[in-house]
Amino acid sequence: MKRILVIGGSRYFGKSLVTRLRDAGDDVMVLNRGSSAPPPGVGRLIADRDDEAGLRTALGRRDFDVVVDQVCYTPLQAAVARRVFAGRTGRYVMTSTMEVYDPDTFPAGSAPRTGPALPALPVVPVVPVVEGALDLTRPPFAPPFPYRPEPAPAPGDTRGRARAYAEGKRRAEAVFLHELQEPDTPDEPDTPDEPPFPFVSVRTAHVLGGGRAEFTGRLAHYVRRIAAGIPVDVHATPYGTSFIHHLEMAEFLDWTARQTFTGPVNAASHGAPDVLALCATVAERLGRRCHHRVVEAGADASPFSFDRAYAMDNGRAAALGFAFGRVADWLPGAVTETARATA
Repeated sequence: MKRILVIGGSRYFGKSLVTRLRDAGDDVMVLNRGSSAPPPGVGRLIADRDDEAGLRTALGRRDFDVVVDQVCYTPLQAAVARRVFAGRTGRYVMTSTMEVYDPDTFPAGSAPRTGPALPALPVVPVVPVVEGALDLTRPPFAPPFPYRPEPAPAPGDTRGRARAYAEGKRRAEAVFLHELQEPDTPDEPDTPDEPPFPFVSVRTAHVLGGGRAEFTGRLAHYVRRIAAGIPVDVHATPYGTSFIHHLEMAEFLDWTARQTFTGPVNAASHGAPDVLALCATVAERLGRRCHHRVVEAGADASPFSFDRAYAMDNGRAAALGFAFGRVADWLPGAVTETARATA
């Protein structure tokens, strides 16, 4: 039995993770701001993770075998967590994202695009990106870190929000990987330098499945449009991307919490379908035809349509012993769940 703290864990695969850990017999606690109660049999701590003093008070003298951080988005949050949990946990697992990889730097290679070909849409080779493609030991990710909050993107600036999200996750990972530095503002508390504690960043693929639980609405976008006969906006040369089922994501985090490896690890089901393959699966499941509309270069397209390489290699996790499923096996069921939820 392990003593495990989950920061966040109140919805989607985080909620499934908490239930899995409890059912396995672990001593599980959830820390959040009090917005939702955990499942029966799970302990609860109420605190704002951005409030360092309040977080320390809520934790008291508790320590944990593992902390799974579901809601770390900024280097400031990471710095607070590093200071507070140093000496309190034997393992710190941060749920990160595939967005930390910059698609502009992805390699091209020999892996074929898996989607059905359209006359105007050529097959594009893709080599899935490995964890080492992002080097957080060099500037601008090496110390000192800019802990100050970055300006928020303007309302409606979806690309700006995406860039800010990715950059926040990158810098948060970097804070955990390096020794803490002296604060860069007078109002931050002084903290002596200390060695890194065992840290894992789980870089998740796009998570799908769960019907209404899948709160992003990205798969529902396709279900609604294809069901209504509305064209799906795609890039002229769409690239494949990585996905993982929400229950597989919870399983992977559970598994990771029980291992001893450190560093970044990609979490993705086998297969990297592009937007055309995704549309084909939705259309087949709904018994409809899918219509595509190619957008101009630089214009926004539908979710999961990418104009550059965007797939992850899951070889490290597989070599460590985790058996991923295949997107082709679970995606049809996820589409059906979404169709029922949107009916």
